[in-house]
Amino acid sequence: MTGRLLVVAFEGWNDAGEAATGAVGILRDRLGTVPLMSVDPELYYDYQFTRPTVYLDDKGKRQIRWPGATLYGPAPRTGLDEELPELIEDPLLPRSRTDNDSNVYLLLGAEPSRGWQSFVSEVLDSALAHDISRVIVLGAVLADSPHTRPITIECSSENDEVRAELHLERSVYEGPIGILNVLAAGAETVGIPTLSVWASVPHYVHNAPSPKATLALIDKLEELLDIVIPRGELLTEATAWEEGVNALAGEDPDMAGYIRQLEQARDTVEAPEASGEAIAQEFQRYLDTTGTSSSNQEGIPPEDDAQDENDSNGNS
Repeated sequence: MTGRLLVVAFEGWNDAGEAATGAVGILRDRLGTVPLMSVDPELYYDYQFTRPTVYLDDKGKRQIRWPGATLYGPAPRTGLDEELPELIEDPLLPRSRTDNDSNVYLLLGAEPSRGWQSFVSEVLDSALAHDISRVIVLGAVLADSPHTRPITIECSSENDEVRAELHLERSVYEGPIGILNVLAAGAETVGIPTLSVWASVPHYVHNAPSPKATLALIDKLEELLDIVIPRGELLTEATAWEEGVNALAGEDPDMAGYIRQLEQARDTVEAPEASGEAIAQEFQRYLDTTGTSSSNQEGIPPEDDAQDENDSNGNS
C-alpha cells in the first residue's frame, strides 16, 4: 500500500490476546515514532470502566497513567542515529531503516467508552491534517483456532479500489461492532480508503497475551507497509507460548481432545483437495462432536458463549 499509512489498534473488545496493540506497540518502538496528538481522556473515557493505573517513574515517584489514545508519526531524521542508543531499550534490536518508514503513522490507545462519533471526528481531522492516504485497522478476536496451526489473518475492505488492489472480498457481517469499525466507516466517508486486518486467537487461551498472534500481524504489516520490522524476542516468545499451551493440554485430556478436533477441522478445510461439500460435512461433524447448539454457530463450547459477539466481529 502506498502513500502515508495510518495503522490503528485499540485495547479492549477488539484486542484478543493483546495481539493488535502488541503489534502496533512494536511498530511504535521500532520505527522511532513520536507523539503528534493525544485525545482528552475526560471526553471519551468512563474511568469506572477503563480505569487509570498508577506506576513509579524513573525517580521513584508515583504517577497516574490515564487511559487515552495517541497519534504517532515519524521522528525527525536529523541526529536520530546519534540518539539511537538512548531511544531503544534493547540495544540488540535495531530500529527499522527503510525507505517507507517515514510514511507510517500509528494510532494506539484504549477503546473509548463514550462519544465515539466525536472521537472519530477528532482522529480523522488529525489524519487529514497529516495527509494520511490509507488507514489499516488492526484487530484480534477469539476464535475456534488450534494454537498448533498458523494464526489465521483475515483482510477485508469496504473500498472497491483496495479490494481490487489486494484481491480481497467484502465483509458480509452484520451485528455488533467496535470502535475499529466506526473509525473505518468514518475514514471511508471522508475519502480515506481503509483496510481491516484481523487475527484469530485460540479462545481456550484467552487469558494470556498471544505473541504468536502478534507475530502473525507483524508479518502481515511488513508485507502491507513494505518495511522491515525487527522481531526481537518475539519469535522466541511465540515458540514458548505454543509450548506452554502444549504443556497445559498434556495435563488435560478433554482440552487435548478438543484441540485435536480443531486441528482436524482446520486441516480438512485447508486441504488442497477439499470440496465445498467435504468442508460442510466436516464442520457439521465438528458441531455434533462438540455439542455446539444451533444458536452458537461460531463453534465455541457452551461455556464460552459470551465470546460469540467478539468472534463474529472478526469477520468485519
